[in-house]
Amino acid sequence: MLANLVENEAFLCKIFQFALLSMHSLRLISTRRYHKRVALFAAMKHMFTRISLFVLALCGPVALAFAQSSVAVTPTTANAAQSTEIKEMQKLEDQWSDAVVKRDQYGLELLLSPLYVGISANGEVSTRNQQIALLFQKTTDPLTMEQRVISARMLGDIAVVNGTYITRRKNGSDALEERGIFTHVYQRVRSNWLCINSQRTLVAEDSAAAKQKVSKKSNADLPFHVPFLYKGSESTKQQQPPAPTDTQASQQPKPQ
Repeated sequence: MLANLVENEAFLCKIFQFALLSMHSLRLISTRRYHKRVALFAAMKHMFTRISLFVLALCGPVALAFAQSSVAVTPTTANAAQSTEIKEMQKLEDQWSDAVVKRDQYGLELLLSPLYVGISANGEVSTRNQQIALLFQKTTDPLTMEQRVISARMLGDIAVVNGTYITRRKNGSDALEERGIFTHVYQRVRSNWLCINSQRTLVAEDSAAAKQKVSKKSNADLPFHVPFLYKGSESTKQQQPPAPTDTQASQQPKPQ
């Protein structure tokens, strides 16, 4: 009887130990599963963060460009931007005028590109070297040169400038004044603007001698009279009959 109780007690102890080991194993398994889940969630969170940052990096410039394009351009902002560009281009045109009037070869070389092509108001095509050579010809020496920028459009590294110009030259003893419009195309090279194309169109050309000329009105009579046409104050005058000739006077009957 006692032996049976001892065997039963030993069996129960083994069962209890087995239960404890089973519970410990289950705890370890659950702990491992928990850590695996935590690690999985952490990895997923990290991957989601990286994907979000990548998407934001791609969509950021697009969103910025869309925001800039969606901003309404008012006449005030447009005029302010245009005035800034006009001031910048006006400085270049003033330097051009000063270089031509003062025959400044170095100043003109800083403004004209080696690829420069110019079309004058007379239709003559010239290059950069030819424009510089004109500085040393007295026949083309201008007294004054004024260039006024009307509009300037910036297209990246290209600027299209439109304006008017007034040039006064010597024409013998008289002063010849030339007025016209111009179009200059500039290219940004590093930090400088260089003109690559120029075209001028003549609008008016006046001289002192031409201003003194007075147009004379012809007083010659019309070759023939067209009926029902107004001839001025002379049309109201009564025309006198022609004087009779000698033969017509002899043929007329004498009064009795």
